[in-house]
Amino acid sequence: MAEVLSRESIYLLYYFEVMLEQVALYWIVGIVLGSVISVFLKDRIHGLFSSMQGKKLGIFGVIPASLLGIASPLCMYGTIPIAASFAKAGMREDWLAAFMMSSILLNPQLILYSIALGGKALAVRLISCVLCGILAGLLVRLRYRGKNFFNFEGFEEPKSHDTDPRLPVRLLKNIGRNVKATAGWFLFGIVLSAVFQRYVPPGAFASLFGDQRRFGVLMAATIGVPLYMCGGGTIPLLMGWLQDGMSLGSAAAFMITGPATKITNLSAVKIVLGLKHFIYYLLFSVLFAVVTGFVVDLFL
Repeated sequence: MAEVLSRESIYLLYYFEVMLEQVALYWIVGIVLGSVISVFLKDRIHGLFSSMQGKKLGIFGVIPASLLGIASPLCMYGTIPIAASFAKAGMREDWLAAFMMSSILLNPQLILYSIALGGKALAVRLISCVLCGILAGLLVRLRYRGKNFFNFEGFEEPKSHDTDPRLPVRLLKNIGRNVKATAGWFLFGIVLSAVFQRYVPPGAFASLFGDQRRFGVLMAATIGVPLYMCGGGTIPLLMGWLQDGMSLGSAAAFMITGPATKITNLSAVKIVLGLKHFIYYLLFSVLFAVVTGFVVDLFL
């Protein structure tokens, strides 16, 4: 019995080391560059969004709003107070919807992590997240023009942690916070990936998420709800799944429903939407994920 356990431990350690070697560099680069953006470019990105108020972009403003949402390095709990300050200054709600939706789905750090998935998967993730933000903004404009969709009452812009006057120290502190926030989930994702690779036959994934593509997209959109952790932690899982035969459309569906329904994001979004609008948000996120998955599998 001890021999069998020892052999299994060696197998799992092997898969763990292989996956760690494949993704560790992307995690490190993502941490460092994400912190650089947070420390040196965050205020500029938010300033660009704020400056849109004085421009007559109309309905087309949802496009730069969605792009700037992805460029913002803040988590959703950090984004909502910032969005509240924009709303108090008179920012249009359709632009806010586009900014917040894309910010939920993607950020600069997660983009860098996602490079490990390959060029096609990265492109699909980027394009689908931008389009999701744009569509969210358009729907809010069409349905709630002249009405309130968000309720930011009681929110104030948070104090920045990046206040040390010594820039190198400020950057190192930000890197430390990012490592603390993501390292555990990242390693947990590698462990899960090693377990999947060891005990789930590759043919099972190919059959479930590759051969039966429509069903696979629905399944991926569904498991994205309970299984999604921090973005970095899902990269090892997705890498293993794609290698084992998961279709790109199924991966796209997972990459949308995952962050959109991540428990911390849901908790934050529920506060500013109320129950009715929160249900709309959930339905929109899942429907967009499924449609995106179908379209990606149809053309790629």
